[in-house]
Amino acid sequence: MSNEQVLILGGGLMGLAIAHQLARRGCSVTVLSRRRNEAAGFVAAGMLAPHAEGLTGDLLRLGQLSQERIPHWVAQIEADSGLPCGLRATGIVVPFKDAKERDRYATAAFGEALNRQRLEQLLPGIAPAWQAGLLFDQDGQIDNRRQLMRALESACVDRGVNFQEGVEVLNLLKHDGRLHGVQTRDSEGLLSTLTCTKAVLCSGAWSAQLLPELPVFPVKGQMVSLQTPRGALRHVIFGPGTYLVPREDGLVVVGATSEPEAGFNEGLTPQGQKSLNQGIAALLPDAVNWPPMERWWGFRPCTPDEGPLLGQGPIPGLWLACGHHRNGVLLAAITTELLADAITHQATSSEATRMLHAFRWDRFAD
Repeated sequence: MSNEQVLILGGGLMGLAIAHQLARRGCSVTVLSRRRNEAAGFVAAGMLAPHAEGLTGDLLRLGQLSQERIPHWVAQIEADSGLPCGLRATGIVVPFKDAKERDRYATAAFGEALNRQRLEQLLPGIAPAWQAGLLFDQDGQIDNRRQLMRALESACVDRGVNFQEGVEVLNLLKHDGRLHGVQTRDSEGLLSTLTCTKAVLCSGAWSAQLLPELPVFPVKGQMVSLQTPRGALRHVIFGPGTYLVPREDGLVVVGATSEPEAGFNEGLTPQGQKSLNQGIAALLPDAVNWPPMERWWGFRPCTPDEGPLLGQGPIPGLWLACGHHRNGVLLAAITTELLADAITHQATSSEATRMLHAFRWDRFAD
């Protein structure tokens, strides 16, 4: 157990998850966050879908390792917070135009092959263009937007994590080449210096603003939620470019546009909302008539290979947990374990060491 001060730079899903885990291990933790509501964790649909997403290679393995850990991770958060996280094993269906396309899918071997008849049983009303499918029973979802984020915040408070809200980290300070602290500015413009020898950068799409050498850039996504007739959709549909995620209360979360050219431009756009509606109509024509309840947007933290940046950063004492692209919710459990183990010097498996190497920040220079 250590009571060393660790600063968490970013109060989104990664920041909260790592803060909670470090606090559980006896570290003294402070979370610095600028605007909590802009975090991707509040925006994402919460699919836990390494197989439905068709991930490959190390990223698929990282997703599978995380998926194995999610039930235990969620149980810890629920125990500390007393709040539900909304974890559900709904299974995810990926539809295809024909069996040939289905069988070529990167993760086809992990799913149950569906013909048109079985596809209709699982997804009543699915458009006739879809003649085959894969059911990934092992994939599911979590209600990150309304349950997980709130439960994590509460679990952090329960474990004694300190929060500084409305604080922007301007600079990383070094002494003898190592991390020595951070310079911050609060919402009233007051500059401060916080000393630390350990910090974790989890600023999502904004991470490169603090460390320009990090290859992280924003990919904007717009989303909408629909009110459905109860029981109208029982499984997640993961279509090309559009997915529908049914929550327990009858809401269906629909996402998401992919707008790399948007930069950090906030707000909804007519084109974005139109493309969501077209995606819904192409998958489940009946859903076009379900009333929209809420519309929102956010910024995915993307990297050139769509894999995260994990482990030690370019400055000794600075750790990275950013660049998770569209798999942040899925990868939160394994990211938390890898980082917490490394920071608290826990013995790790050879696979953990391999993953930290595979997702090191400077891999693109190879």
